[in-house]
Amino acid sequence: MMITSNYALFLALFLPLGAAVLLAALRDMPRARDIAHVATAAITFALVLRVLSGFLAGDVAHLYLFDVMSGLPLAFAVEPLGLVFAALASGLWIVIAIYAAGYMRAAEEAHQTRFAIFFTLAIAAALGIAFSANLFTLFIFYEVLTLSTYPLVAHKGTDEARKGARTYLIILLSTSIALLFPAIIWTWLASGTLNFEPGGILQGHLDPALAPVLLALFAFGIGKAALMPFHRWLPAAMVAPAPVSALLHAVAVVKGGVFALLKISVYIFGTGYLSSTNASQWLIWVAAFSIIVPALIAITKDDLKARLAYSTISQLAYVTLGVALASQAGMIGSTLQIVMHAMAKITLFMCAGAIYVAARKTKVSDMSGLGRAMPVTFTAFLIASFSIIGLPPLGGAWSKYFLLLAAADAQQTAMIIVLGVGSLLSIAYLLPVAARALFLPAPAEMTREAPPAMLIPICATAFGCLLLFVFAHDIYGFLLNVPLLAPEVAP
Repeated sequence: MMITSNYALFLALFLPLGAAVLLAALRDMPRARDIAHVATAAITFALVLRVLSGFLAGDVAHLYLFDVMSGLPLAFAVEPLGLVFAALASGLWIVIAIYAAGYMRAAEEAHQTRFAIFFTLAIAAALGIAFSANLFTLFIFYEVLTLSTYPLVAHKGTDEARKGARTYLIILLSTSIALLFPAIIWTWLASGTLNFEPGGILQGHLDPALAPVLLALFAFGIGKAALMPFHRWLPAAMVAPAPVSALLHAVAVVKGGVFALLKISVYIFGTGYLSSTNASQWLIWVAAFSIIVPALIAITKDDLKARLAYSTISQLAYVTLGVALASQAGMIGSTLQIVMHAMAKITLFMCAGAIYVAARKTKVSDMSGLGRAMPVTFTAFLIASFSIIGLPPLGGAWSKYFLLLAAADAQQTAMIIVLGVGSLLSIAYLLPVAARALFLPAPAEMTREAPPAMLIPICATAFGCLLLFVFAHDIYGFLLNVPLLAPEVAP
């Protein structure tokens, strides 16, 4: 008997919580624990697909838990943007769960059960963000995501890891409490609701002159979006193991941040309101700055994970730019950038982990000729790099195309130049890594590829970068279901 969409939504949200208890019970059986982790990821993904199939058939799932106070429920609802993010997070969870099992054993990391538990809780929080029906629910799961990933960042237990984790926690909590929370209260007082509604809820309730201020509170209050100058937590978190870095950059944390900003722009402000009030014009320039400056910094970094961290800050700003352009093309470009960057960046970080496990190398300057001994890993790195840059036939080409289209439609010639320069800079910080490894003489020491449990996920996501180029049209068609204007102002 097929489960209903509502029940599938309930299970997708709460199965990971139950699985965390199971993983704790299996702490003395590492093989069973790892199998349970992967199985939970696969079942959760299947549940999200069931919610998706119901949505396509007109069965829109929703879940009400309880009212915290009158008119303020903890509730979940399904809409196109959330479905894309939920499918992305749960699907990549399968890949990273398999990879993490291989990495943690090969690297002989301690506290592997604790790692799996908090990893599972982080995915549960990401799904809560994806399916949140209102700002209150989103805020709760946003904070749960921060708290559940803190132990992962501090996993190694070294002084450096604890320091990085403190920076991570302080910046993310301080921005959400000092900026995001007041923005939510202001929205409640102005509109009388926090519900995500088609076309937004602020038109007619907020003085257009104040809209840029409220948008600033949201944009900088969502610290996980890593807009400069609230970005330092991201490089600081690179002290974590490679699977955690992949989680932070591709699956949950930063994607949860830019997704929240995108969802707020569409369902709280409404793109029509942002465009008509010019409330997001200032954000265009902040996004441009956050595209170029981190990319320049990335070029200077010899540590591979640090280079990839600054790359992520730059690439996230593409999403923010699409939000700030406040158009359908910008929204589609932002959403595609979330998907395409996730697939490519998870590949890059898994490659970084494979290089560390197989060769104990972390510096780009030490990787000369290493691709001769690890051709699969560095070929995957090259493919993912091409996708980040935006070259066809890889998925990243489509997100860059729609962002360029949005900039052209808005007659933002300067942003067209910024997007072009950003791609050139990504060539400068990514391609030398693969070129040095694949084309310079092989090192004298013996090295071989990482274990199959790590190599297979790397190949899968590299191939995913190619598949996304082919199937981007399906995502595009699905995103056309996103209502951008309130019914009363729709043409």
